Amino acid sequence: MVEATMVVAQEASIHGDMLETILSYVPLIDLVPASHVCKSWKRAVFSSLRHLNKPKPWLIAHTHTTSHAFDPRSHVWIEIKQQQPPIKQQQQISTLRSSHSNLLYMLSPSKLSFSFDPLHLTWHHTDAPLVWRVDPIVAAVGRHIIIAGGTCYFEDDPLAVEIYDVETRAWELCDPMPAILKDSSASTWLSIASDDLKLFVTEKHSGVTHTFDPETKTWSGQYDLRPDPCIFYSVIAFSDDRLILAGLIGEIDNVRGVKLWGVNCESFECEEIGEMPLEFLEKLKGESFQLSSIAVCFAGKVVNIYNPLMAEEVFMCEFVDGGCQWWSVRNAAANRWNRMETVVFTSSKVGIEDLHRAVWSENRRFAVVSPE
Repeated sequence: MVEATMVVAQEASIHGDMLETILSYVPLIDLVPASHVCKSWKRAVFSSLRHLNKPKPWLIAHTHTTSHAFDPRSHVWIEIKQQQPPIKQQQQISTLRSSHSNLLYMLSPSKLSFSFDPLHLTWHHTDAPLVWRVDPIVAAVGRHIIIAGGTCYFEDDPLAVEIYDVETRAWELCDPMPAILKDSSASTWLSIASDDLKLFVTEKHSGVTHTFDPETKTWSGQYDLRPDPCIFYSVIAFSDDRLILAGLIGEIDNVRGVKLWGVNCESFECEEIGEMPLEFLEKLKGESFQLSSIAVCFAGKVVNIYNPLMAEEVFMCEFVDGGCQWWSVRNAAANRWNRMETVVFTSSKVGIEDLHRAVWSENRRFAVVSPE
């Protein structure tokens, strides 16, 4: 597309508003070479991104062998043709996982590898925590990586908490999780969200919520995140600087709705933001017409909601002018995956600078899969 645009530009001397308009239709990945054509093209690229068709957070689906990213600005799926080396090195002994929207990690008995940049080009490696865990909650808060709960049956404390300081590269054992979480101290039962200061932990079925401050190493709570008594399952995440609660209304075999609330992080009062359209809810349920859980990925003002048992379609909600705009995304990459592979999602704000770094990284290539 960029090559065709350049030919037209040479023949007709396209510039100014007309060039910006044309570039607003070009996929973000193709704007990287376009920005290097000349100074006027570079100005047009960035002006188009600021004023005509602003970038929206990407949804990225990862397996052990590849990644596929959806760019909602241009409605295309992009295949990241080569995955990160640490995943290949560890795939025999650990599972690729994601946490609170943009933390990608692998935990083995001997090593923790994690990445939280937008396209996961940079990985960090350290020794595994002292307590061995099979299903912990893992979160990035500021310069800290927090690992809690999810311990093996032979460990003494199922509520054990450890913190890794990215700057000092040291582990520290902290006070355990609140005792009320003893029977649910694993990522299977807990939903987490984090900002630069605190970790928020919510029990998915009860709404019981606590917070953890890695600087003071203290837990606070408990708080109740059940704005509607009909919620039977809920998850949390951050949208920019606002904590969001997504809840299933009804029962497993009769889900009546998926609603979103904004949460005041001081009082923990909830204000309803919006509700998923019924036609999307039916698709989310799938052929079984039951829905026992949902998963979410947030970045910026966009939330991605999907059925963790059926990742072929993702439902996006963008917060606009106090309301919600909904649309669905058919996963164009799903039929390329090995059905035995674990698929995890992250969501990130991706800019021209991130893509420039990715395009010119050694052994890294991108290819557009298809329009959505």
